[in-house]
Amino acid sequence: MPTLYYHHSAGLNHLTGQGHPERPDRLRAIAEGLAHEKFDTLVRHEAPIGDFDTVALCHSHEYIDELRDISPKEGMVYLDGDTCMSPGSLEAALRAVGGSVAAVDAVMTNTGTNAFVGTRPPGHHAETARPMGFCFFDSAAIAARYAQRKYGIARAAVVDFDVHHGNGSQEIFWSDGSVMYASTHQMPLFPGTGSTQERGEDDTIVNAPLRAGNGGREFREAFDLAILPRLEAFAPELIVISAGFDAHWRDPLGSLELREEDYAWVTRKLMEIADRSAQGRIVSVLEGGYDLQGLRDSVAVHVATLMNN
Repeated sequence: MPTLYYHHSAGLNHLTGQGHPERPDRLRAIAEGLAHEKFDTLVRHEAPIGDFDTVALCHSHEYIDELRDISPKEGMVYLDGDTCMSPGSLEAALRAVGGSVAAVDAVMTNTGTNAFVGTRPPGHHAETARPMGFCFFDSAAIAARYAQRKYGIARAAVVDFDVHHGNGSQEIFWSDGSVMYASTHQMPLFPGTGSTQERGEDDTIVNAPLRAGNGGREFREAFDLAILPRLEAFAPELIVISAGFDAHWRDPLGSLELREEDYAWVTRKLMEIADRSAQGRIVSVLEGGYDLQGLRDSVAVHVATLMNN
């Protein structure tokens, strides 16, 4: 079965202002990276628009209504110092949700083995009732919950290798032992969460923080020692990847030193576990990555690995 790629031009209409790192050019860089002939067999789909009932799997109705009310018809509205909405932002966020759940539908019905959802804005900082860190709706968390509700999955896992800790995903799943959330991230760094002591009510939160300057060796050790054994024992029936590429050595928002081969390695490791417990089912959702060359090359190697290329 093929690897699927979900995208949508609505992501280009989420405007964040001059100089903001989370900018439309990120999607153009990804499109450039996936234009190579080795991706000719990648099955491409436009991400459908998500609905608010699906968003409400992880976010409160009051929060959703607030964002709908705040969404501007013109200009820009700042929700905090980093997170802003333009007239195209709400649709872009809903396309990210829609692409993520469409990817779940595809892998659960054997339309594809795995999928990459290359949309923006990112999502893993969005808490149940709070936008932050460029994020409005936690698409990766929503994908995991959607798979449980629609397909009866008993155990889902969200694995996050963004340079920033996914405080939103952790908060959403803190008291939900049916979802494992595992993260490598730089610490200390925004948003300030993600210590090893943060383990959730059912010990299904696994944080493996890294220090500024750490590279592939430390990253692989964190996965080999802290995350992969726990993930294997949890035996998820679906793995959702919060695929942030801002731990790349070129990225301006972090100080880790990952290379493209590290992203290929971790993708293979997660595929191996998915093959054993989840019939290969992986949905990978774009999070961060703010150097355009680093993002382009890292996404390309990640998707090529998903395709077994």
